[in-house]
Amino acid sequence: MSMSPAPAAGAPVATTSVAIKGFAFGPQSIKVKVGATVTWTNDDQDPHTVTSQNGSGPLKSKTLQNGDKFQYTFTKAGTFNYLCTIHPFMTGTVVVTA
Repeated sequence: MSMSPAPAAGAPVATTSVAIKGFAFGPQSIKVKVGATVTWTNDDQDPHTVTSQNGSGPLKSKTLQNGDKFQYTFTKAGTFNYLCTIHPFMTGTVVVTA
């Protein structure tokens, strides 16, 4: 039985789903292609947001209660850093490639 090696710590994971759980975004860093829609789901009992850092990006969710989802379709390449404005220690990154 062969097993694929786990991604290096901090390396972006290829996925379009991010879980908000345990006061963290998981995976913390993801990699998608232009045109991909990413979905964040709040699996915590506490409210959270998905907001571009420094207010300079496209991500701006409403306050997400338990079970709420936020979706965003990325239309250009780049690195998009975000946080929860309620709990600013919660951060994440979306790397968008052409």
